[in-house]
Amino acid sequence: MSQSISLANYGITVKNISRNASPAQLYEDGVLFDGSKIVASGAIATDSAVKKGRSPNDKRVVEEPSSKDDVWWGKVNVPLSEDSFAKNKKIALDYLNSAERLYVVDGFAGWDSESRVNVRIICSRPYHALFMHNMLIRPTAEELANFGEPDYVVFNGGMQKADTSVEGVETETSVALNFANGEFVILGTQYAGEMKKGIFTVMNYLMPKAGIVSMHCSANEGADGDVSLFFGLSGTGKTTLSADPRRQLIGDDEHCWNDTGVFNIEGGCYAKCIDLSEEKEPEIFRAIRFGTVLENTVQDPDTRKVDYTDSSLTENTRASYPIEFIDNAKIPCLGGHPKNIVFLTCDAFGVLPPVSKLSPEQAMYHFISGYTAKVAGTEVGVTEPEATFSACFGSPFLVWHPAKYAELLAEKMREHKAHAWLVNTGWSGGAYGTGSRMSLKYTRAIIDAIHDGSLAGAATEADPVFGLEVPTTCASVPAEILVPKNTWSDKNAFDTTANKLAQLFVDNFKKFESDASDAIKSAGPKVTADTGA
Repeated sequence: MSQSISLANYGITVKNISRNASPAQLYEDGVLFDGSKIVASGAIATDSAVKKGRSPNDKRVVEEPSSKDDVWWGKVNVPLSEDSFAKNKKIALDYLNSAERLYVVDGFAGWDSESRVNVRIICSRPYHALFMHNMLIRPTAEELANFGEPDYVVFNGGMQKADTSVEGVETETSVALNFANGEFVILGTQYAGEMKKGIFTVMNYLMPKAGIVSMHCSANEGADGDVSLFFGLSGTGKTTLSADPRRQLIGDDEHCWNDTGVFNIEGGCYAKCIDLSEEKEPEIFRAIRFGTVLENTVQDPDTRKVDYTDSSLTENTRASYPIEFIDNAKIPCLGGHPKNIVFLTCDAFGVLPPVSKLSPEQAMYHFISGYTAKVAGTEVGVTEPEATFSACFGSPFLVWHPAKYAELLAEKMREHKAHAWLVNTGWSGGAYGTGSRMSLKYTRAIIDAIHDGSLAGAATEADPVFGLEVPTTCASVPAEILVPKNTWSDKNAFDTTANKLAQLFVDNFKKFESDASDAIKSAGPKVTADTGA
């Protein structure tokens, strides 16, 4: 049974408030008051209204004395005045005070008891409460009784539009974070992922301040206790490759690395479920049951069976569930110091090797770069791949300059002698349109060879453009695909394309050069001047 709680200290006077309500109660309220539907698998289907994804361009960080000198100001962290934040907060509070019922979720961010942060969510939609019940670490009855005052409070007034007359608020959506007050205000978006990534942004501020690396990555652990981290942007295979039935899942998205090892920030998973099938992703498919929130999916009105191929509402359909819904999850979600760091990229240019061994300096260069390539959209008539760079494989959630995270990660990797690898899950034998996508079977074999240690001892040859050490043998992988130029019929086209991608790397890294060491700068690719790149 949920607890009652007073929110008078926030200026909220609503009487009907449920604290840490059970999934069953939130199901009932969702169906009765919020338009939710129970689907055939037992999950609850919800709708985030107009916004079907995050609104990174509407994120603001309060510019105030205690954090001003720490924040990487710019496109990622746009400043907002304290006065404007106060106006946003008042709009959210006025909205929350108008609600018939409110929900409070108190939980933790971070499985390590020494580093965790106490978080409070205040919202009006039962689905938002259930979502954060899943995504935060759920306190025991004793921990909840002794929860005290939270370190951070999320005021979710997402059903109320932001006021564009407030200075610094440019649209009717605003997600604003105040580090001094420990407050996060959401207006004009009901997409639940804003809460999750807001807390991740908080951890991306607090943890580095304490000398702890915060990372946008998945993590798993082998039978011998060896931990691997998987970094990668959307579409690179981060979730798929970390979900290994022979290894325990520590977490699928957000982690920290401190003096004792790795810990998951979250208590749940937030998986994409477009085109989901039991055959392709059995762990995720089986996790969608009672207690799981389905966001923006389409289901048959009679049978309530979900059609995971239906993208009519959005391509970004999602499932949120507690991590223990994954059969081989490691509870508590803690692990030792990582042995292997894997940077995943989907190179649609088809020139990066399927696997490369990185020096510490190369690891930092590729970590700061955060490269992948997307297949260009046909709607704009572009047929070439488009390079995407996202610093630290999670630029929208960084608070400090990327060099801060890179330095902390490099220090941990050196101290614990972690191996670093660049794994290309993209194209081979040519760029998109000519070559073919790397076989998942081969990529899994590469990951297996990383885990069993055989790849660390394999013979290598240096890539002439990117300077990477490329293994020339790997069990269960044809030797001819390991060196990408060998797979191209047109060797001149390969050279031209490789130099083109190298130039994109060089151009992107220019904005980080002033904060990077000479060793890291020299770890990037070398562009051949006479290619016209």
